[in-house]
Amino acid sequence: MEDKEDLTGLTDDERRKLGRSPDPVLPGQPTTAVDPPALVRVSFWLWLAGGLVLIGGQVFTLVIKQQLIDALIRKNRESGQKVDEAALANGATTAFWLLLGGSVVFSLLIALFAYKAREGTRSARTVLTGFAIACVLFQLGIFFSLPSIIAVLLFVIALTLMYLPAVAGYFPKAGRKP
Repeated sequence: MEDKEDLTGLTDDERRKLGRSPDPVLPGQPTTAVDPPALVRVSFWLWLAGGLVLIGGQVFTLVIKQQLIDALIRKNRESGQKVDEAALANGATTAFWLLLGGSVVFSLLIALFAYKAREGTRSARTVLTGFAIACVLFQLGIFFSLPSIIAVLLFVIALTLMYLPAVAGYFPKAGRKP
């Protein structure tokens, strides 16, 4: 027979320390205030700042789009390849807009999971780890620019803060007994 614990009356933090999920909040019920450790709060704001820098970098790319297209056309002429310049310009414009849209979606997802991690959700921290790795690989491997370096640096610092021993108890493993 399974030993059932009486979890009624426990706060979300107390339930989390027992390896249980917080009680669900039903519509119309007031939510409990979350009081994350200072390092988790700082991490949350760094995630948001990194997302804004990422979007700002893509907006800046759109602002200097014509200069980048002119450089691509020059490089194309120097290489001797026979690529239609109008097609090259259209492709680059499309790529820049897709990168902007992708950075907005990526930043919104980061904001969502950073918010959930701020509430102590361990799986949100894991998702943010994957996002940080993907961002490092994409931004530094494929699309290299100063704003992307700054965004990656902010993401890595934010992620590091979430894995420090001082906040390990805030992200307990599910099912683990204290």
